[in-house]
Order: sequence, then structure tokens, then C-alpha cells
Amino acid sequence: MVGVGDVAPDFEAPTQDGSELKLSSLRGAPVVLYFYPKADTPGCTIESKAFRDHYAELQSKKVHVVGVSTDTVDAQCKFAEKYSLPFPLVADHSRAIATMYGVLRDSGTARRVTFFLDPKGKVSDVVDSGAPEPHIAKAQKLYLGH
Repeated sequence: MVGVGDVAPDFEAPTQDGSELKLSSLRGAPVVLYFYPKADTPGCTIESKAFRDHYAELQSKKVHVVGVSTDTVDAQCKFAEKYSLPFPLVADHSRAIATMYGVLRDSGTARRVTFFLDPKGKVSDVVDSGAPEPHIAKAQKLYLGH
């Protein structure tokens, strides 16, 4: 698995609206890159809604939020629309990104892991927890001071 101090592997993949997101295009600002198992499942919904609820605060600190799962573009689109998720959700249906980051499970879905990237694209912290709450808690601590 990609670890603290590593440069985050770059990727280009479709998001929920069909546009392509290139991770390196976000350099110059911190990035919360969170992998989650499956769109519109209980834990993933809790986690994504928490990032949504703090998104304006994170944006005010120039922090990007990007979600990634092995779902299709269509599934990501429905998930984003259902919960008004304002940030990109990457559709890693080929599982290449989850594999690159070392978070792909045998089941073919990603583990719940969040990588916190500094403005140069290096991993400054990682949360690897099946529970959704520690992921937003770490983002709040790192970027919002709570």
C-alpha cells in the first residue's frame, strides 16, 4: 500500500459526470483522496455525506476532496445526485487505481482508506479503517483545527 512519504501515484479516470480527472492537476493544494468500497452502501454513504457536510470548510482552506470506488460512472453519478455530493467521485471500474494504491480487496472492491496529500502530491497521512468516522475526523484535525 502507498504510505506516508510516498508520492501519490498519478492517474486519469472518469468521474460521475463523465469528465476525466487527472490527480496531478490538483497539485498546489492539499488533497483528501478517499477510497470506499461501494457507492450508496451504509458506511460509504456516512463517509461521503460527512465529507459533503464539511466540504465548504475544506474548500475555504483550499483542500480538494476526491472519492474513488470501483463502481461504474453511472453508479457514481446516481450516488452523487442522491446525496448532493459536490466533489469528484472517480469511477475506477477497471480497478487499476485501487490496485496502484494497494487497496484492492479480493472481492474486487476497494478497502476504506484515505490518503492525505500535501500540495506537492506526497502522502502526508493515511487512515486505513473500515469505520467511516475516522476518515473525516482526520481531515478535520489536519485542515480545520478540530
